[in-house]
Amino acid sequence: MPTDPSSPEYRRRRFRPIPVRMLVPNMITLLAICAGLTAIRLSTEGRMELAVAAIVFAAVLDGIDGRVARMIKGQSKFGAELDSLADFVNFGVAPGLILYFWQLHELNNGGWIAAMVFAISGGLRLARFNASIDDPNKPAFAANYFTGVPAPAGAITVLLPIYLAFLGVPMPPATLTAFYTLLIAFLMVSRLPVFSGKTVKMRVPPEMVLPVFVSVVFFVALLIGYPWHILSAGTAAYLISLPWGWKSYRDQERSLAAQELAARAPPPAAAPTYTAPVTKTEEDDRPAHLH
Repeated sequence: MPTDPSSPEYRRRRFRPIPVRMLVPNMITLLAICAGLTAIRLSTEGRMELAVAAIVFAAVLDGIDGRVARMIKGQSKFGAELDSLADFVNFGVAPGLILYFWQLHELNNGGWIAAMVFAISGGLRLARFNASIDDPNKPAFAANYFTGVPAPAGAITVLLPIYLAFLGVPMPPATLTAFYTLLIAFLMVSRLPVFSGKTVKMRVPPEMVLPVFVSVVFFVALLIGYPWHILSAGTAAYLISLPWGWKSYRDQERSLAAQELAARAPPPAAAPTYTAPVTKTEEDDRPAHLH
């Protein structure tokens, strides 16, 4: 390839047409960013239900864009960087501001610090994920686990006090909300192994296709009809499942360590055998043909 920027061949190679399949995942990611920014605007206007719904919509789009990219072979480095930027805005900045405008502003600087720490934790979590994605020292089973709570799950989880308030539960003290926000921020930047399910096989047996369709439609209908009940129950179940993910990771880690130790151990020495001494008799002196 020519290195001279003024070369016509260089310009043709530099600005070659981009396939549409490379653009589709990026458009989904941009739509998610629009949802996150809209959630911030709605929270400043006091329309908290729509703001939370926009965050949930952004989380759904975040789960779709990567799968769509792999399905149509539209992965790109640009798309990966754009996805990280979208996650920081949608699941770091937006939830922190929503909580601040909802209740944390009552604590003045303390509430702002809690919201800011959560947003920064989301950015650090994403930076660590991008830096360790190609870690050669990571064991094979670790591909099925996240290190720390992922950003989308952290955003959905940290909004639990708002879900409960929409269900009629008395609003908790602002100090408790700030403590809960900092707790989720700590879980995001921690080294806690969290089950991801990325390596779970997604193939469905033919006889289960229709039941799966019905289950998905039923769940979506429940989410639309009873959003705050489903989000509250899902958040509680997710928090309860975190110790199970940690235990599963530790069990596999100990099993791998035991296998490596057994492989490095020297083979057991063979047991010594006793051989009786040979005594020389008179017959030994006879000619060989007589033996």
